[in-house]
Amino acid sequence: MKKYIAELLGTFCLIFSGTGAIIVHQETGGTVTHVGICIVFGLIVTAMIYAFGNISGAHINPAVTVSFWVAGLFPAKEILPYIISQTIGAFLATGLLRLMFPENEGLGGTYPSGSDMQSFVMEVVLTFMLMLVVLFTSQGSKEVGVLAGLAIGGVVLLEALFAGPISGASMNPIRSLAPAIVAGKTSQLWVYLAAPTIGALSATFTWKVMKEVKAE
Repeated sequence: MKKYIAELLGTFCLIFSGTGAIIVHQETGGTVTHVGICIVFGLIVTAMIYAFGNISGAHINPAVTVSFWVAGLFPAKEILPYIISQTIGAFLATGLLRLMFPENEGLGGTYPSGSDMQSFVMEVVLTFMLMLVVLFTSQGSKEVGVLAGLAIGGVVLLEALFAGPISGASMNPIRSLAPAIVAGKTSQLWVYLAAPTIGALSATFTWKVMKEVKAE
């Protein structure tokens, strides 16, 4: 049960801090800035990994959970409880933000600035890169594992910096699902459910191939 609570809390903190930064930026005339929002996302991911990594692995992302299972690093019976916990955490955070900022339209969600396909491709590549870092750091040497939080948070920050204005740099289905549902903006939600999942699974297969080659 501690694992599920950790996933719930971790996802809550991620959504409240990350989408909260976007909302505060909008509500205060741009005081947080784009760079500031990226830093918030990177730091909260890093913090949650160090806070809950030893308890649940700090997936805080359904695409990561499914990919760990495909990689043979996570039991199938835990997939649904993890995703349910992440979903509850995300909706609790978004619901609280809705209460705090009832007039905000997007609630910090991710919405394509250009075409849906442009953002789809962007999200596939972004999540591919992120999942590669997750796998190679979390499954590397003990010394590398200690730095996993910094590496993963750094990639989130990096990708948000250049891709945020295009696709929102979601890389996480639940990060996009909760704001879209609560805000009632679901027409382009498929992009952020499908693309991160495809990107994460592609990275997992790449990691498995490279791992086998290294073993030979």
